[in-house]
Formats: sequence, C-alpha cells, structure tokens
Amino acid sequence: MSGHSKFSNIRAKKEKNDAAKGKIFTIIGHEIALAVKQGGADPNSNSKLRDVIAKAKANNMPNDTINNGIKKAAGALDTVNFEEMQYEGYGVSGVAIIVKVLTDNKNRSAADVRSAFSKGKGSLATQGAVSFMFDEKGQIILDKEAMDDLDKDFDTLMEIAIDAGAEDITDDGDSYEIITAPGDFSEVREKLEKLGIPMAEADVVMIPQNYVSVTDEESVKNLRRTLDLLDQSDDVQNVYTNWEEESY
Repeated sequence: MSGHSKFSNIRAKKEKNDAAKGKIFTIIGHEIALAVKQGGADPNSNSKLRDVIAKAKANNMPNDTINNGIKKAAGALDTVNFEEMQYEGYGVSGVAIIVKVLTDNKNRSAADVRSAFSKGKGSLATQGAVSFMFDEKGQIILDKEAMDDLDKDFDTLMEIAIDAGAEDITDDGDSYEIITAPGDFSEVREKLEKLGIPMAEADVVMIPQNYVSVTDEESVKNLRRTLDLLDQSDDVQNVYTNWEEESY
C-alpha cells in the first residue's frame, strides 16, 4: 500500500462548503437509488444498500434523508435509470486518471468529462489504458481521534481487522487504513460496525500501484484544473489519480 494518509483529504472533503456537501448527498442519493433497484429496499437482504447507508452515515447524511431516499427509490423503480460508467485518461505529465460516473444521461456525463480533460490539457484514453496501474480494493479509514474512547491500540486493531477478513492495516498518522479484497469489503465493514468501531470512510476504491511526482508549476495548475472541473460535475462519483498531490 502507499503509506500516505488519506484521512486529511477525506476530512477536507467533509469540511467543504454547503454546495460541496450537497453534491456528496446527491451522489449518495443516486447510489441509494441504484442499490435499491439492483437488490431491493430492505438493507437486511441487500448488502450493497447496507454499504451505501454506512457511507451516507459517515458523511453525516441525516437518517430521515437516507430513509426517504430508500422509500423514494422503492416507489419509483421504473424511473430509476442510473448507469455506472468509467472513463480513463491522462492529465499533463502522464498522470493517470480514472473517473467513476453514476448518471442518468450518458451524453451529459461524457461532455463534462471530456471538457475537464481538455481544459486541463489532458486527454481521454480507451478503456483499460490506465486502470491496469491501479488495484481495486476495499478501503476503510478509521479516525484515531474518534476512536479515543475504544481504548484499542494498533496491534489490537490489526488482530480485529485481520480476523474480520482484511488484507492489511496501516498507521497513517492521524488515521488507520484498512485494506480488503473487493469481495470481502462488505463483510469486513459490517464486522467492524458491529464492534462499534467508527469509520470515517468506507468504500471500494482504486489505489495506484505507484505515484507520480509533478514539480512543474504550470503542470500542477492544469492537473488541479482538471480535477476541480470533474469535481463540479454532479455525475462524477469518484476520481482516482496516481498524482502525489500531497507533496505540494
């Protein structure tokens, strides 16, 4: 694993303004709708929905909003037409970028993604062109501060995580990062949840095998422009890069 802290970025995301928080809620709302369509409205029999609910709670989405989203999706199955899509490309300096999209309008999403790459002087690539440089993994982030009352040291947490089915756990300074195989993610997350372990973030993500350092100021500016534009699209669910942005 990279050994670089993910929690600072997650915390920054959650501390953004109301508009950014609204986008996160919109994305999770779409994920709830898709999960309900694929597996039903009962979380007890729909592991994907349970995962999305956990993600919603980690992002401080109110319970009423979550429940209303499930009810709305269950009552409108015929009109839920969200699709999951993936775009791959390169930013300047050869930085690999994967864009996960959840959309009800493929043309709109494609235009947003294409524009972001173009304005940041990057380029879209064919499917599979950069994804081979990433590993799909379940990732669970534990905020050390939120765990103060649990009185569990790193060795104890490692034993708990490995026993639950995790592949690895690392100490990232202000957080712990637990990594699982994608197929084991739901089971590991649920076991930790039952033990009362608070999770700052839990999702299946794309983790770079290696990171790229970019030192040219203009290149950094263009990379940030691409990522900012992608972040502004309501259809963009997640963006993964191998850019070592924390260095700047």
